[in-house]
Amino acid sequence: MLMRKSILLGLMAVTALPATAMPVAASAQTRGEIRRDRQELREDRRELREDQRGGESAREIRRDRREVLRDSREVRRDRVAYVAPYRSWTYRVITPGYRLQPGFYGSRYTISNYGTYRLRAPGINQRWIRYGDDLVLVNIRNGRVLQVIRNRY
Repeated sequence: MLMRKSILLGLMAVTALPATAMPVAASAQTRGEIRRDRQELREDRRELREDQRGGESAREIRRDRREVLRDSREVRRDRVAYVAPYRSWTYRVITPGYRLQPGFYGSRYTISNYGTYRLRAPGINQRWIRYGDDLVLVNIRNGRVLQVIRNRY
């Protein structure tokens, strides 16, 4: 009986306390608060992505890349026509293994700006040259063609 009275007294004391003194198990948010929280979360995620990219969005990066490619194409259009190293020369398709004469891989025909043409850097004793409108990787010690990229110039 004493136990029952103490439990009842405890329950009455808890119910008699004001609402502010009681701990709240869960707090309900209004729809407006939920909407604002979601919007702030989206903005935080967007800012994080921009910070990871250096402040530029993916769209801006693609646009800048397209402009650089367009500019490099315009620079290539302004180049002069190909002048062969020999008077009687006519263009013919060459393949890897073909041997070029030294006049074709002289400094006049050497490609030194690999990035413009998206080429890898040549190795030791190798050189990218222009052969007509083709770009050719040549071993300059023996004149052998190692790689041909057609119509890239």
